[in-house]
Amino acid sequence: MRKLLEVVGCIALLQGVPGLLHEFTHWHVGLVQRLGILDGYEVYASVTLVVVAFALFAAAESRKSG
Repeated sequence: MRKLLEVVGCIALLQGVPGLLHEFTHWHVGLVQRLGILDGYEVYASVTLVVVAFALFAAAESRKSG
């Protein structure tokens, strides 16, 4: 379960950070800006992904390793 939380957290972080990068530098990276349902809310979605990633990392760290 710990590894699963870490993997999902890593995926969330790897999608949230490029989404923020796209909003502030207009580089075309990440999937957040490509989802039509999030038009106008890309920054909020990216910040939410980063926060969820850190929450998942904290949850994984609180789990026993064996």
